[in-house]
Amino acid sequence: MSGMTAPAPFGPLDFQLVLLRRMADFQPGLVEDARRTLGVPAAGMREANRRWQAMVRSPRARGTVARYRSVLGAPEHSERRRIGDLECEALLWPVPLWPGLRFEVLAAGGGAVWNEWLVRAPGAPGPELRTAADLRPWSCTVDEAARAFPPATPLQGSAPTRWQLSLTLPGGERRVAEFTWGLLQRLL
Repeated sequence: MSGMTAPAPFGPLDFQLVLLRRMADFQPGLVEDARRTLGVPAAGMREANRRWQAMVRSPRARGTVARYRSVLGAPEHSERRRIGDLECEALLWPVPLWPGLRFEVLAAGGGAVWNEWLVRAPGAPGPELRTAADLRPWSCTVDEAARAFPPATPLQGSAPTRWQLSLTLPGGERRVAEFTWGLLQRLL
């Protein structure tokens, strides 16, 4: 044997690094601070993202919900939810880097995933959003911004984990907010 060891199982810390990797395109300073808080070198973040992409693209890949359960463990909370005419299961996992948020997966009866993003934790106070100045990076989720600045219109994001939302600010000005994994990154 060559003395090489198998990598540690992919877990919650690695998953947080995957979330951060996508956010680094918009908020490199915040991501760098968060990475340091987690005690992981830059190479560790790249490696976590490489491993995640390999899991997602593997021909032997598990279903999306099964993959999240294997990486994050049992959900902290699970509930049936009705969205319009559709019924789904909402699964929520804690994300230690953002204690007031949860990673939410919305899955159909057959296990197909409709959405996967960060949301406010049940019972956690959300931010007070009144003006454009309140829309700071990492301050709010898609849902919170949409409720605070109606009417809000969803727009196509620039990647699968990105969303844009056209918001109506006080006074009627329309602006576009950009989110990664459901967390605000910037106001355009």
